[in-house]
Amino acid sequence: MTRRKIAIEKIENVAARQVAFSKRRKGLFKKAVELSTLCDAEIALFVFSASGKLFDYSSTSMRQVIERRNLYSDVILAKSCQPSQEVQVEGEYFKVNKELRDKTLEVRRLNGEELQDLSLKDLRKLEDLLSTSLHRISKAKVEVYEQEINILQKKEAELTEENQRLIKVEIKSMEENETLDQAQWFEHEQGQALDSSFTMRLLFP
Repeated sequence: MTRRKIAIEKIENVAARQVAFSKRRKGLFKKAVELSTLCDAEIALFVFSASGKLFDYSSTSMRQVIERRNLYSDVILAKSCQPSQEVQVEGEYFKVNKELRDKTLEVRRLNGEELQDLSLKDLRKLEDLLSTSLHRISKAKVEVYEQEINILQKKEAELTEENQRLIKVEIKSMEENETLDQAQWFEHEQGQALDSSFTMRLLFP
């Protein structure tokens, strides 16, 4: 038995219309999730019921998708009224701006901000990334400490060597002074002896 085709027109019965809306809305959202998962597509979906109730779904950040859509619309508008070279510039601007927004969001999340749109899997990835970064920072800090220790040890060795050199100079200077004092004392004694001899000759010619 073949399925009977349903005419695509407004359902007049309110109850039937509400049932159809609920079923088709769930199917639409399911397809959006599948499309996002299978094709790595970035999707944002808004549905307002007849009563004005909002149903929405976003594969990533809803705000990010909306900003991307608005920026894309600006680029499309620019393409229709600008020369080719300027369009290329706009395209590069769009690309760089997206990369900037992505990196800014990444930095904010590394700082613990705007985490509400992340799944448990994404949070675990972020946690692993932070753990890896912390390990690298700790390793770099140890390397800096080791470099500073090596520099201080080198300076200590240089100061020790300089101190030993100064001690040797001081010892040599003291020895030279002592030798000079002995020579002066010897000269003084000789002078005293000559004076005594001269005096004796005067007293006992």
